[in-house]
Amino acid sequence: MSFETDNLNKRKKNTDDNFLFFESVRLVEALLFASARPLDRASLKARIPENIDIDHVLGNIEKLYSTRGVNLYNVGNSVAFRTASDLAENLRPTVAVKRRLSSAAVETMAIIAYHQPVTRGDIEAIRGVNVSKGTLDTLLEAGWIRPRGRRKIPGRPLQWGTTSGFLDHFGIETLQDLPGLEELKAAGLLEKRQSLTSLILPDDLLDEDDESLDEDQNELFTSDADEI
Repeated sequence: MSFETDNLNKRKKNTDDNFLFFESVRLVEALLFASARPLDRASLKARIPENIDIDHVLGNIEKLYSTRGVNLYNVGNSVAFRTASDLAENLRPTVAVKRRLSSAAVETMAIIAYHQPVTRGDIEAIRGVNVSKGTLDTLLEAGWIRPRGRRKIPGRPLQWGTTSGFLDHFGIETLQDLPGLEELKAAGLLEKRQSLTSLILPDDLLDEDDESLDEDQNELFTSDADEI
């Protein structure tokens, strides 16, 4: 065999080896992306040609992805693609937890929405039953109600009103867009109990240091969504 022939064979072998290595990298990369769990080195080695070093393949992939949004991580004797650690905080999912409100919570929410600011005592007077702390806590946790100062009567009870989150959740721009009380009653969403109209208080009973309650407190609605 001549020297030139020998060199040609070596170059061909190197070309073939490079091709096999490149294809092995592609295959292992695809296997890792397709797997929902880490893959061990032995199972990956079994999928590529015997003369290809799996550690070399994985090292190549690790280097290739080292500056990307997805990195190759060792998990014991296995490997897996994972989000780059510096991006993890930005990718935390916001899980929407579906929650079914009790009839008491729905009715309490309606009373607050239509007659704010109201105290717990106001709500109980309208509903005819005690309002549990859990009911208000549920609405507060949902981000639909917030404290609206204290009423200037003995005991200075806390008053409640709606938030911009309430408007956003129900797809309305202002409280003026809420359906009428008669519409709600007709739909069976409110029981036909005593109206809160008689409980709306004059201005001189409002807490003077609550700036959010300084205008139109006797009105059923407010025209400014930021004032809810």
